[in-house]
Amino acid sequence: MTLVVNPYEIMSAWRAAGRPATLGSHVRGQLDRLCRVTGVADPERRYADSLTDLLGTSADRPLGAPPAWPSFVSDDHTPAEFSVTVPRGGPPSVRVLTEPGCGAATLAGNGRSGWAALRRLAGRWEFSLEPLRRVETLFFPAAPQGAFALWCAMELRAHEGPGFKAYVNPGAHGPGPAAEVVDEAMARFGYARAWAAVRAHIAARRPDDDRFAFVGVDLGSWAAPRVKVYVAHHRFDLDGVRRVAGLHGGGCPERAVRFCRVAGATNRFDGRPLLSCLSFSGGPDTSGPTGHTLHLPVRDYVGDDACARDRAASVLRDQGLPTALLDRALGAVSRRRPADGVGLISYLSLVQAAGHPPRVTAYLSSEAYRVGSPRTRRPRPEKS
Repeated sequence: MTLVVNPYEIMSAWRAAGRPATLGSHVRGQLDRLCRVTGVADPERRYADSLTDLLGTSADRPLGAPPAWPSFVSDDHTPAEFSVTVPRGGPPSVRVLTEPGCGAATLAGNGRSGWAALRRLAGRWEFSLEPLRRVETLFFPAAPQGAFALWCAMELRAHEGPGFKAYVNPGAHGPGPAAEVVDEAMARFGYARAWAAVRAHIAARRPDDDRFAFVGVDLGSWAAPRVKVYVAHHRFDLDGVRRVAGLHGGGCPERAVRFCRVAGATNRFDGRPLLSCLSFSGGPDTSGPTGHTLHLPVRDYVGDDACARDRAASVLRDQGLPTALLDRALGAVSRRRPADGVGLISYLSLVQAAGHPPRVTAYLSSEAYRVGSPRTRRPRPEKS
């Protein structure tokens, strides 16, 4: 994807007001506006302060300087990404994902800095890191490999305290042992039996078609804390969507297929891979995933963000969800025209979880450093 210089008008507005254009001021402003348009109250700016703390020394880095670390949280290496979830019959929530070790010089230092930031966050919000410590020896070797060590997300909700999530890299020992690392992690969490059916499904695919991307752990205040395994599906089609969505017995595979048709406008996904998040909660008697989220990288299947916005609105309408919040959220994050770039809406996802109605999430890039150039031609929808 071609990248061009970020044209945000907000930069000149900050300068005119005498405020420093730093990474921290940029993302704090975005989070503050997202909280206001979604009704998530942050009167004491505790969420914004926590975000700044997670960014560490990178928060004070001028936006005119290149990123301190090649973070893969975002295409332009901004170490922060936002998302807004629209549920059926409930208030929306805001999530911000960060790479807290993004100021380190090495991957091992990235992990150590990430842990330090996570401990500060746990002290600030009084939650336990014990679930993550169960698998610390698996995911934090002395000489880690891969693209990242530790990511952290805050989920901000309108009528309750925040929830926190940690994401670790199954490829920390290299790509070869990733499957065995995930197997051992699921056993330590007590989900070896529930994981077996998913493992068999992945093994049935061609080598390298399904790759383990992340393992996520819920921390803090959750009604049913989850362990989540993210699988990247390369060379995927709608039959594959149907099969993986069917691993969650309480879900509707055809709903996932329809989501892909509307959001992706194609029957086959040969660009950036789709991601499945298979979640597990409850006791060790769980027989399989208790939830499935399908993440579609919409930016790879549109010409610009105007098209991505229209796809997102169509997905929301198709699920019987309101669309007005989508435009308010886009305006909170960016002041550019959607047609002037691609990647502001990075992913769209459909969540199906036991005991809950479907939810749709739009993932929004901060674009602190770059905006992706719109493509001259938009992909045409394939016939069904």
